[in-house]
Amino acid sequence: MTDLRALSIHWLTATGAVFAMLALLEAVQGDWPMMFVWLVVAFAVDGVDGPLARKYDVKTNAPRFDGVLLDLIIDYLTYVFIPAYALFASDLLPGWTGWVAIILITFFSALYFADTGMKTKDNSFAGFPGCWNMVVIVLFAVEPNFWVILGIVAAFCVAMFLPLKFIHPVRTERWRMLSLPIALAWTFFAGWAAWVNFHPESWAHWGLVVTSLYLTFVGIMQQIIPARA
Repeated sequence: MTDLRALSIHWLTATGAVFAMLALLEAVQGDWPMMFVWLVVAFAVDGVDGPLARKYDVKTNAPRFDGVLLDLIIDYLTYVFIPAYALFASDLLPGWTGWVAIILITFFSALYFADTGMKTKDNSFAGFPGCWNMVVIVLFAVEPNFWVILGIVAAFCVAMFLPLKFIHPVRTERWRMLSLPIALAWTFFAGWAAWVNFHPESWAHWGLVVTSLYLTFVGIMQQIIPARA
């Protein structure tokens, strides 16, 4: 028998598809700030639905729908496909460079999302987990040279398949008391930066860069620094 509370978690996850469509519509219009606002909303939903799914045991209480598959479909849209389009359609990558970026991002991310070894024993990610929404919003805020952008894209594509750990701020227990607040701060800074149209003097940019650097490298630091017995 299906539990309504468990079923409602699948409904919550499915709202990510709606937010993805809203983000895509804004992207087609070239309204990048509002596109990122919707992507940040989808990111927030993605951070909440997992713990709720485990709390209400959706696999047992609402087994008709595969929550993992549903989550992966929506994540590919909001984490990969729409951010890649934004990078291509914006002025950040001129000419052929935009084509190179979207081909690399979509191709390697599709392989990564199907990688059966993408999770580590401590519920972190093995390799960069294709969070291009987080990368691209920082690029929009900072606006580096296109060669720098291509280098960052190439580096993260390679990092998907290297033995590097990237934390899940909610599920990775080690240093979670620090990582989770920083992830929440990243969400706030990202939303604020988009809301003020990536104004170059916005203090949100600094917060976005600092929290992004932490979330990018903290897993690698955990590999370097041994855990206490």
